Amino acid sequence: MHARTTVIHGDPESVDEGIAYVRDEVMPRMRAMDGCVGLSMLADRESGHCIVTTSWADEAALRASEDGVRELAERTVQTLGGRPELEEWEIAAMHRVHEPHPATACRVTWLRSDPSSVDRAVDAVRLSLMPKLEDLPGFCSVSVMVRRADGLTVAAVSYDTREDLEKASEGAREFREEFAPTMGIQAQDTAAFEVAIAHLRVPETI
Repeated sequence: MHARTTVIHGDPESVDEGIAYVRDEVMPRMRAMDGCVGLSMLADRESGHCIVTTSWADEAALRASEDGVRELAERTVQTLGGRPELEEWEIAAMHRVHEPHPATACRVTWLRSDPSSVDRAVDAVRLSLMPKLEDLPGFCSVSVMVRRADGLTVAAVSYDTREDLEKASEGAREFREEFAPTMGIQAQDTAAFEVAIAHLRVPETI
């Protein structure tokens, strides 16, 4: 499966309005497009940083949706402010204990490796991180997306509450700063969000 993310660094005061617009206006139109599986939205109310992700059944559906998605992204920005950055991904892994719910907390980590080593980065998350996540209080789900040509991997881990996310922060730090570098993987950035909309509907792949 494939995904498209729209990253927006918007106005913190407009986040609630932006969430409502994406939920009430964008999501119905997206889900009416051929091949669209679902949509999720992550939001940081303090910074205005938001990520809207749409999932697609295959690459053909992703390509066919480009014009419509760009129009909706531009309208979303009119609500949130900022400028949209659209990125396309392959969904490499998805595992969930249960579906996230609104107000679930999510930590997103951006990883970079040599393009030939992207599968190694995915395996590092699947084989080394995922088993540890299963035992953590409040763990909901983990997804991994890749852009192989660029050597980019993004892992998003959701928890029931922000408190659960904070309790797991030491393990996340160890993965980023200690384990990943031993495999030639560098953590570029990490950020915590509220799961404002949780309807991505990607099937289990683990």
